[in-house]
Amino acid sequence: MGYFLFSIFFWLFAAVSSVVIFAGALMLWLVTFPFDKRLWLQHRYSCFWGSVYIWLNPFWKLEIEGREKIDPSSVYVAVANHQSMMDILVLHTLFFHFKWVSKKENLYIPFVGWNMLLNRYVIIDRTSRKSFIKMMRDCRNHIKNGSSIMIFPEGARSFDGKIRNFKDGAFRLALQTNAPILPIVQDGTWKTLGKGMVMRGRTTFKIRVLDPIMPDKFKDTNPRELSNEVKGIMESVLSEMRKPETA
Repeated sequence: MGYFLFSIFFWLFAAVSSVVIFAGALMLWLVTFPFDKRLWLQHRYSCFWGSVYIWLNPFWKLEIEGREKIDPSSVYVAVANHQSMMDILVLHTLFFHFKWVSKKENLYIPFVGWNMLLNRYVIIDRTSRKSFIKMMRDCRNHIKNGSSIMIFPEGARSFDGKIRNFKDGAFRLALQTNAPILPIVQDGTWKTLGKGMVMRGRTTFKIRVLDPIMPDKFKDTNPRELSNEVKGIMESVLSEMRKPETA
């Protein structure tokens, strides 16, 4: 019952605050879009929007390792494991410039979906091959213009916290653009919000930013081999991150 009441409060707060925060996002867009071609400020504001729910919740703790490995002057293909809808909030706390690759269904979420459009995030219809081709083209253009890309290579959430098989789109993109791959491993969100909308208990969200994988390390690798290699690295790190909890 306690989790249910907490969930109601959280979603009500999220709904009401989104109205106010989106109004600020729209005002910012109107003021900055003529000169902020990458929408850097718009994304920064979105990072604040996502982070505020983590910061204000007394039941949630956030631990970030390796933030210093992100070079603000570099452009990455960032790949993160996907455990929950909460991942989006948690990853925003890294506060570096990127464009999300998101399924089209998220556009239908009031205020959140509209903010995605303001930021020119990359949208994909997972049932359409044409949409995949357009997604890759949009990602290449963003990288060319100086924006990193953030992708969940699993393509869908893992409800048990284990890393699922990776699709190779992100790695094909890195090979095509000669961009470094930035692996990001996160854990804890599946414990708070798995399948459904009910929040569960106190949680520590953990993020570990790994060393970027530079293009010269994978230029002769095919996308499938590269995806399997990066998945293996991330699985090993995730296992290491969980050791203190199971010791």
